[in-house]
Amino acid sequence: MSADDWWRHGIFYQVYPRSFQDSNGDGIGDLDGIRARLDHLVALGIDAVWISPIYPSPMADFGYDVSDYCDIDPRFGTLAGFDALVGEAHARGLKLVLDFVPNHTSDQHPWFMQSRSARGDPRRDWYLWRDPAPDGGPPNNWQSNFGGPAWTLDAATGQYYCHSFLKEQPDLNWRHPEVRAAMYEVLRFWLRRGVDGFRVDVLSDLIKDAEFRDNPLNPDFVVGQFPALRWIPLYSTDRPEMQQIVAEMRRVVDAFSDATSSRVLIGELYLPLSRLVAFYGLNAEGVLEGVQLPFNFQLIGAQWQARRIDRLVRDYEAALPAGAAPNWVLGNHDKARIASRVGPQMARLAAMLLLTLRGTPTLYYGDEIGMTDVAIPPEEVQDPFEKNAPGKGLGRDPRRTPMQWSGAPQAGFTTGTPWLRLADDWPERNVESQARDAASMLTLYRQLIALRRAQPALNRGDYEALESEEDVLAYAREFEGQRVVVLLNFGASAAALSPALLPAHSIVLASTVPTRPERIEKEGLVLAPCEGVVVGPRSTP
Repeated sequence: MSADDWWRHGIFYQVYPRSFQDSNGDGIGDLDGIRARLDHLVALGIDAVWISPIYPSPMADFGYDVSDYCDIDPRFGTLAGFDALVGEAHARGLKLVLDFVPNHTSDQHPWFMQSRSARGDPRRDWYLWRDPAPDGGPPNNWQSNFGGPAWTLDAATGQYYCHSFLKEQPDLNWRHPEVRAAMYEVLRFWLRRGVDGFRVDVLSDLIKDAEFRDNPLNPDFVVGQFPALRWIPLYSTDRPEMQQIVAEMRRVVDAFSDATSSRVLIGELYLPLSRLVAFYGLNAEGVLEGVQLPFNFQLIGAQWQARRIDRLVRDYEAALPAGAAPNWVLGNHDKARIASRVGPQMARLAAMLLLTLRGTPTLYYGDEIGMTDVAIPPEEVQDPFEKNAPGKGLGRDPRRTPMQWSGAPQAGFTTGTPWLRLADDWPERNVESQARDAASMLTLYRQLIALRRAQPALNRGDYEALESEEDVLAYAREFEGQRVVVLLNFGASAAALSPALLPAHSIVLASTVPTRPERIEKEGLVLAPCEGVVVGPRSTP
């Protein structure tokens, strides 16, 4: 078995810690809560847990504004509690991946407080400071991802500092060698504590244009869109120098890999496909020296039609560098939940798609029980993005609501008042009830993950696109002579499929319709609307 097997062929599961499990009744999830729920993750069948930020933070952006990279926020626990979580996860065969937030710190981080204290301070250049424009305004037209200029004037020193997000999140200057050295030491701190890798937040943003040039206007901008889209972020993101940074980061992480298990870097990259695959870091010698898994978010924004997704998968497979590991994501803490985007029936189809495509899948907590976005009244909004742009549908609170564990008060999440309201359906839609239901979403996820483990064609086989009916996405996975075919009906009508699509002497190994029999008639298969099936040889123990 290769040291890379766990991340190349395993399944990742994202935990948003505030919302997973509260252990002390304060309404906020914590590390002891995650530890108490590890058995759920083992029963689900996942391989690695990715935990969103747990570092000390003023929580202007719920942990993505870090004030100390080498400690645990008291809301979540202690370093000793973190060590216990790592130990218990590893004892259960689970890997643990942390969120690394290198683009910016909190404005309460000691580095920034020192940097803003005076123009001549030794840490001044650890951040991006610029003189005002001739009219006294911001130095250029760069925009914050949360709305408004990406610059805030510091009256005491008469210069602006850059922030790609909130003004409480000043951007670090990654051109400064001391910044890079300090941040690489952060990685080493957690690697020494046993973490198995990092998901790197907004990886493409780390390096900004050295000349701070204005971004060009976006010719496709439509009035009414989020105002920041008026400009193309040519000079404020994905600069050529990023590839050197990524290679350096990879070398730091690789130093902690060994023959039994490698460490992994996962990059958050909302980029066009041609730029996304560049972050695998294929060098002139044909070696991949970038992040092992540049997050592939294409399914999040895809039109939910068979032909569209077929094209998307083919293009992605064709664009991958030799030896690169593909990956797929259906949702995360920033985007609408899959069950809200496509509906409950299609969410079952999406689960089968995610868990049968070639490459590493990442699940978002709660998707395994079909959780949906929750409408948050204006007076209960927590998310700063929504507060900065109210009424534009950009708020992220709806997909961050507490995990629904049981029919107990507060869905078993807390004995107190949850930090965000629960979905109205929690008494019925929860882990405890779905674990007893053979037709539930949780049962489907468990079955698909178990099938993926049992069938080498599904967890490491090649991908072959197949031609089929207009509304049916068809593909084969094959490994060492074993062939499995996946058939997904995206249509609202039944679809009759030719026996020629199916492997000889095969059965239905899994279906999104719980009552589907294993046997396949000689005339072929008729898929129900929104039904997906996996067809192939019976798995062997």
